[in-house]
Amino acid sequence: MTYPNTQLFINGEWQEAQDGKTLAVFNPATGKEIGRVAHAGTADLDRALASAQKGFETWRDMPAIERNKIMRKAAAFMRERAGDIAAMLTQEQGKPLAEAKGETMAAADIIEWFADEGLRVYGRIVPSRGNLAARQMVLKDPVGVVAAFTPWNFPINQVVRKLGAALAAGCSMIVKAAEETPAAPAQLIKAFADAGIPAGVLNLVYGNPADISNYLIPHPVVRKITFTGSTPVGKQLAALAGKHMKRVTMELGGHAPVIVCEDADIALAVKASGAAKFRNAGQVCISPTRFLVHESVKKQFADAMVKTATALKVGDGLAEGTQMGPLANPRRVTAMAEFTKDAIQKGATVLAGGDKIGDAGNFWQPTVLADVPLDAKVFNDEPFGPMAAIRSFNTLDEAIAEANRLAFGLAGYAFTKNLKNADLLARKVEVGMLWMNMPALPTAEMPFGGIKDSGYGSEGGPEALEAYLNTRAVTVMNV
Repeated sequence: MTYPNTQLFINGEWQEAQDGKTLAVFNPATGKEIGRVAHAGTADLDRALASAQKGFETWRDMPAIERNKIMRKAAAFMRERAGDIAAMLTQEQGKPLAEAKGETMAAADIIEWFADEGLRVYGRIVPSRGNLAARQMVLKDPVGVVAAFTPWNFPINQVVRKLGAALAAGCSMIVKAAEETPAAPAQLIKAFADAGIPAGVLNLVYGNPADISNYLIPHPVVRKITFTGSTPVGKQLAALAGKHMKRVTMELGGHAPVIVCEDADIALAVKASGAAKFRNAGQVCISPTRFLVHESVKKQFADAMVKTATALKVGDGLAEGTQMGPLANPRRVTAMAEFTKDAIQKGATVLAGGDKIGDAGNFWQPTVLADVPLDAKVFNDEPFGPMAAIRSFNTLDEAIAEANRLAFGLAGYAFTKNLKNADLLARKVEVGMLWMNMPALPTAEMPFGGIKDSGYGSEGGPEALEAYLNTRAVTVMNV
């Protein structure tokens, strides 16, 4: 389908930036410009803020069951339009069409789950210690206008997790989505607009990330900040939010360890972690990155991972049979080259891949590195690309210590048939999400978030709604 130009969405209307400024959008498979996206200025942000405040006053006072109906209607539109939305997503981000459609369909599930969870936002009555005529109430109220900042790797998923929880709690929102991938999140917002969400409840802007965050976060209308992105940027935004006493949820970078024990099912470990590693060309915050494999099974695991990597069909995400698309932008290609060069210089061996593919687009070979030393860049900085770095261990305590060595604590994986090992891993590996003997399976009903430098707060489960609610105590004495 034809790729559309993308406008801002403010006060229930699609519109160009007031000064008419736009930015180019490029197809990562070809490197060619495919469209334009409106670039918001201060005047546009002021309109979005006024709109969001008005929208909050409307949405907050709407019964939860009515909010539920609108959200569920939006979810139905996402399912109906999944084919067209997925095609837009693939053109702007690069991931294979099947992955893009999966992201779109998953968004519908997330919206529905949060819509129903919003029906269960209850307070409580607490018996008085003294006078029984005193009625003590705990009330849950929406926090207010939310400013959401989302990345390009999952343009729909990263918005819908924030949007779903905020709307279910009764908040309004200004979404600042990624300029590199604007059409897909715009289609998500359009689904809500077509479902009848009141004007101002949802607003969508694009523009200079630093300018927009520095304007929205301190603004008195905004009461809650939610961000997904790199740890350095997240720390800057969290500091700015803290200065102005704004509630914050941060889903930041990871560097997920994969611990493969000597008793692991190696075929399962390779199938599960390999699929997760090369999904979205490795541009996934929870992607497995540091493969810690017991010395006794290291060669078996590495050989099987090489077969997985070399068998992948890399190409344009719209092409039939493509299993891995291009990296999203030229910056990631440069980063992959730097990671590979550094690993080789430090003594690692390239078992598969390790180079750019062709001259057109941002394609990189699925890469497997073996015997990677701890001081290699890839074992310390998140690669965010299709690169599996393997090193061996001799004891499980050694592997756990390496898993916990870095400041990151988002996701982790482990493979073992031993219940004692599984219990030790569950207790000792310092991550917000740990999957054992399986690939990642983040669902709406489970917490989604990290610990340590990978952020705080959850974007899944009932915990996600709590971040958008104020808890207040009210006591009434009957006289």
